[in-house]
Amino acid sequence: MILAHQLTKCFGAQRAVHELSFSIPAGQIVGFLGPNGAGKSTTLKMLTGMLAPTSGSASICGLDLVKDTLEVKRQVGFVPESGAVFESLTGLEYLEMIAALYGIPAEAARERIQQFIAFFDLSFATLTDKLLGAYSKGMRRKVVITAALLHNPPVVFFDEPLDGLDANAAVGFKALIQTLAREGKTIVYSSHILDVVERVCDRVLIIDKGKLLLDGAPDALVAQHGSGTLERLFTQLTGGEELERRAEDFAKTFRQ
Repeated sequence: MILAHQLTKCFGAQRAVHELSFSIPAGQIVGFLGPNGAGKSTTLKMLTGMLAPTSGSASICGLDLVKDTLEVKRQVGFVPESGAVFESLTGLEYLEMIAALYGIPAEAARERIQQFIAFFDLSFATLTDKLLGAYSKGMRRKVVITAALLHNPPVVFFDEPLDGLDANAAVGFKALIQTLAREGKTIVYSSHILDVVERVCDRVLIIDKGKLLLDGAPDALVAQHGSGTLERLFTQLTGGEELERRAEDFAKTFRQ
């Protein structure tokens, strides 16, 4: 469903993503991990057709990312980290606009929207009476997730999807992506909440400085490196242990 071959992105002299190669089959939930600045968001933007790669190639559902960009966008759903929306629209107006862009008939779109807002415990009155600019961060996130799934895409990319969601909504979201994967959808899940990734993902890709470091099942990778947890493995690979030491040294200044 997703195939990347030596995918590379440069911004001037800076190489943000360096020759990434991997493939992801249908029905798999893949955690896409890396420290800040590792190239995760840039990679997701390339795979969703928002950025053109500098070199290398990729395909989504067998469609070439560069030659078939518009068709690729029809096949994917994307929840960006920013959670950006048109703040001058109500939630319903925004979702109906998204549905229209994907060619979903109005009646079918309204039915799907109602199903999603029921799942997320949003009232229909909230969607119609308030502009998105007045929504809380969590409410916006629910609307953005709904917008990404409205057209029933076979491939879905999530960039920090739990940001702003309360505990109950987060539990519901985790159950949702597992259900989507069982139905054959491919899920790419980028997050810094590693304990959640360890519980829900079948596989993780860890990148740093734009390069792929590890690829495999979380439990197998943790056992292979004797790390105990995915979080400990992540810190070992990406220099987090040095940050922990510096934090301890910094804390000592308050005791002196």
